[in-house]
Amino acid sequence: MKKIAVLTSGGDTPVMNAAIFGVVRAAHNKGMQVMGVVRGYAGLIEGELTELLPEQVEYISDKGGTILKSARCLEMLTDEGRAKAVQTLKDFDIEGLIVIGGDGSFRGAQVLTNLGVPAIGIPGTIDNDIAFTDYTLGFFTAINTAAQEISKIRTTMLSHDRICVVEVMGRHCGDMTLYAGIASEADFILIPEVKFDLDDICREIEERFARGREVSIIAMAEGAGNAEEIADYIREKTGRDLKHVVLGYTQRGGEPTVFDRVLAMQMSARAIELMEQGIGGRVVGIHENKIVDEEINTALAMPLKFDYALYEQYCAMMNY
Repeated sequence: MKKIAVLTSGGDTPVMNAAIFGVVRAAHNKGMQVMGVVRGYAGLIEGELTELLPEQVEYISDKGGTILKSARCLEMLTDEGRAKAVQTLKDFDIEGLIVIGGDGSFRGAQVLTNLGVPAIGIPGTIDNDIAFTDYTLGFFTAINTAAQEISKIRTTMLSHDRICVVEVMGRHCGDMTLYAGIASEADFILIPEVKFDLDDICREIEERFARGREVSIIAMAEGAGNAEEIADYIREKTGRDLKHVVLGYTQRGGEPTVFDRVLAMQMSARAIELMEQGIGGRVVGIHENKIVDEEINTALAMPLKFDYALYEQYCAMMNY
């Protein structure tokens, strides 16, 4: 291939710029020209492309967000939208496409591959909710941010002898809450993968009070419930002073960790190797500390594997 394109799609992660840097540098090393698609699939459909030269992506790896912008595109779900996307790629003489995003973005990459334009996916999502890869780009940066924020919240809770329910991102996958909760020494971790009883938690909180433990931090994945409602329930049951905090978009921003930046480079290099061979319809990832790739549909069909052993080990340490 002589000319490829790269786009970022869906929810942004702090490591998308590092992946863009990796794609551009690896591609130019192979003699490929790289076009950047602005605003994801929406920009692809509307023809918003610009050439990316190595000097244009210098020193962006440590910057959060994406210089190419990102957007969700419902038009890409239609036959008309997909036809426009393919036509744009043909108009710009683009032979292959790198898609940095999550599972929805990868389905678009598979569609384009089926329509004759080889596309490769790089998993950029903070939720770590793609089972094919052990870790997604942005996961470690996001949990680092979440853990720091929970630790900050604890300091003010200690000042006022309060309990706080902290909502962490993750609708269907509790990995962020588990890792951030462990790192910040959360007293309780509530995740969608494990059933919990709020009455049991209320009783444990009361027992802690009896032992002189007035402060508790409850780290809760957004897919496990509503932070405000849970805080209200515990307050009503225990009569204790409760607060709730939704971390929200703070988890998507900030400077990416070194691990995420290195992983972005490794995944980008593998994606370009596949492009060089004219291969599409695959997603790259990391498994057992090795960079791997898999057919997109197969990767997306794999069930998520939650680390129950880690969860139970931590719960045992915290005596709940």
